[in-house]
Amino acid sequence: MDEGGLLGGKFLFKKLPDGLLDKTRVRCTICKAEFKYHRSSSSLAYHLRAKHPTESTSTGPRQSTLQEYGACGRITKNVREKVTNSLVVWIAKNCRPVSIVEDDGLREVIRAASGDECYNLPLRGTIVSRLHTLYGDQRAQQSSKLVQVRNVARTGDHWTSVNNNNYLGLTAHFIDYDWTMQSFALTVSKTEERHYAEACADHFLNVANEWKIKDKVTTLGTDSARNMVAAARLLPFEHMPCMPHILQRTVTVSLNDSAFERALAKCRKIVGHFKHSPANAQELKAQQAAHGHQTEPLVQDVPTRWNFTLEMIKRIQRNKFGLTTILTQQNSKVTMLTDQELDRLQKLEELLEPCRYVTKLLGGERYVSCSMVLPALCHLFRIMETSDDDPVYVLRFKKIFTTDLAQRRDSSNLTWLKIATALDPRFKDLKCLSKDERREVWASVHDLLMSETDAHQPSAQTTEEPSPKKSKMSICLLGSPDSDKEEEEDAIDCCLNLYKAEPKIDIGEYPLQWWLKREGAHARLAPIARKYLSTPATTVPCERLFSLSGHIIQKKRASLSSDNVNRIVCLSNWLSAEETGPEFVEGEKKWEKWINPSPYSILSSVGTRCSSEGA
Repeated sequence: MDEGGLLGGKFLFKKLPDGLLDKTRVRCTICKAEFKYHRSSSSLAYHLRAKHPTESTSTGPRQSTLQEYGACGRITKNVREKVTNSLVVWIAKNCRPVSIVEDDGLREVIRAASGDECYNLPLRGTIVSRLHTLYGDQRAQQSSKLVQVRNVARTGDHWTSVNNNNYLGLTAHFIDYDWTMQSFALTVSKTEERHYAEACADHFLNVANEWKIKDKVTTLGTDSARNMVAAARLLPFEHMPCMPHILQRTVTVSLNDSAFERALAKCRKIVGHFKHSPANAQELKAQQAAHGHQTEPLVQDVPTRWNFTLEMIKRIQRNKFGLTTILTQQNSKVTMLTDQELDRLQKLEELLEPCRYVTKLLGGERYVSCSMVLPALCHLFRIMETSDDDPVYVLRFKKIFTTDLAQRRDSSNLTWLKIATALDPRFKDLKCLSKDERREVWASVHDLLMSETDAHQPSAQTTEEPSPKKSKMSICLLGSPDSDKEEEEDAIDCCLNLYKAEPKIDIGEYPLQWWLKREGAHARLAPIARKYLSTPATTVPCERLFSLSGHIIQKKRASLSSDNVNRIVCLSNWLSAEETGPEFVEGEKKWEKWINPSPYSILSSVGTRCSSEGA
């Protein structure tokens, strides 16, 4: 190629009077025409094809373009459809605005990729129409999953958007016949009525009827708001309160009027002093670098999230030397915490850190969480046991915490939680319960097995042909009327004893894998295990839907219709689930990225707190 040549020497860069090359303009060596050049040779190739069709371009290596999919520099119809559908999936999955197809920047990207204007972006109406089609296809796939299962658990909650509209979010959770945990959105629909209990109950029922799962719904998970609790009483489903929400209320009650409140108030003033002043924040960064600490801003606590209080304490503790230096040099009215107050905050951090472990542990939707509630609460009760070395303010905090948590625990759905714990091979020894409670749990499982057997026994047919007349001596072979029932109870007892005799698996193993391998040996218990282990312990799945909705309903998209909001949120949830998959993959390693030590380690040594009962 000649010096400064392009497309096989057919174009040359323009030479300046001083002998240098102008890389922004090129000249055709055939017709001497000049063109602007911006690193793309598509316009130059177009000039050769239009003005000099007999001239051949360079056959050297070049970047593949969309033209290569079709003949004569045009993409085929199949490829065009594939590109358009990929664009629709991208908009739905990543919650992009439909108007992005009118973006000049995206048009330039597509043009650069195609090497010409061989693919034109579809109109907005086309994208909307295909979004509706995609939603219908994906919804049919999700409905087919629900048809194949017997039991479905749900979580529900309400959310208010930036334009002050109310939305109801509902998610479905179940374990399929491959023992895989499935979880996806059912709806994020706009509601007009006030959130009275009757209206909330009607909304929950309408969605169940719409998806044709009313007879399959087992539990409804909500927060502990009064209207939700009252709505649950009106529904034919078991109510499952959100355990992290219960823990939030317990921590809040324990912190109110506690001896930690004065130190926490000083922390809030310190954080406000640095967050409201960019100059002060910059000084803090300099002090962090001088002490070799990670550069991080301070965190202000939020009344509705106690973990922000914990994070505020931890960051102030980590940066106490830098904060002391800055506040001393500034001679500010905001004073640094005293050594005594810092010591109190250290003790508060030690009390709240296990609560953070439990919240993280119970907040997942891709693994079994319902069976871990009672062992996790048992761990918290053990942490909050008083000792002679505790200061008075710590004793008071522990007493309030345990009393409040015990009351909220007793008001939750303990029967469901106990059965789920018994059917989890990690906790089937029920060490988190007293001996009397264990006997009650196994009696409940026995009754469930009896109900399961009765439900699947064929009813007597009155229209059957009469049996042959038996001899008189054959009546001696007949047993008592209750013999069949006794045999059935013996078989159920044998089934339970066989399950209880199985060795308990390690705390970090996946219980659904255990059931997948041993379903044949415990065929009677398997359907009950699917039903009880599929219930999530939190309403976090709904909260994740609302976080996604917040990215969609923004000030620039406030006029988006509620139907389109529902379609986009559900599509994003469904398509993302298809990509990640519902499998439990390296769960322990995944959680170690969240917190250290692993959250499972807090349950590895859980025993009963009722040692006085000989459990």
